[in-house]
Amino acid sequence: MIKGAIFDLDGTLLDTMEDIAGACNHALEACGCPARKLEEYNMLVGRGIFNLFRGALPEEMRTDEMVGKMHSHFVPYYNEHICDKTRPYPGIYEMLDRLAGNGISFAVASNKYQEGTEMLLKKLFGKYRFVSILGQREGKPIKPDPMIVHEAMSAMGEIGKEEVVYCGDSDVDMQTGINAGVRTIGVTWGFRSREELGSYGPWLLADDPSQIVEALIDNN
Repeated sequence: MIKGAIFDLDGTLLDTMEDIAGACNHALEACGCPARKLEEYNMLVGRGIFNLFRGALPEEMRTDEMVGKMHSHFVPYYNEHICDKTRPYPGIYEMLDRLAGNGISFAVASNKYQEGTEMLLKKLFGKYRFVSILGQREGKPIKPDPMIVHEAMSAMGEIGKEEVVYCGDSDVDMQTGINAGVRTIGVTWGFRSREELGSYGPWLLADDPSQIVEALIDNN
């Protein structure tokens, strides 16, 4: 029986792409670099903020100094515009309602920087009790290192790996779940392809949040 669900944030619970791309393009232009097209960000998001900057910068400018400059421009702008266009995907609220109503604990484990992760959860999921809200933090490894999943599981109390699912929209998420030894659910409504997710042999490929409810509750 599944007792806990751990979710990625960007591309899984929330469609954040336009706000991330807008802030990153603001930082690129502030650093004298050309902006990227929105669709280019699908392959850049999900590996942590510093990898986002390195991927967005022109190859010859991917230095620690330029990454630092990008960070200084990105974070204040993104924090101010974090919810301009960001919204939960259709069916997410209903899914969380069903999980909570059936006693399933849930948490967030994201590679988004911690401040941004907390801001989005407060603004868009304030009525829900996430047992743990974890983002990228200084001194902590980012996904696909499994530490973040193990931290979230610890916050859920006495729970075994066989009682947990990790849900995400990217190869990084699938590998994180594998590394943590828990079941994985690949969500196909996010930033990456169904084929990419399927290549990792997830426990479930979900095309709609209702399918997660069905797997965790109705068929549990």
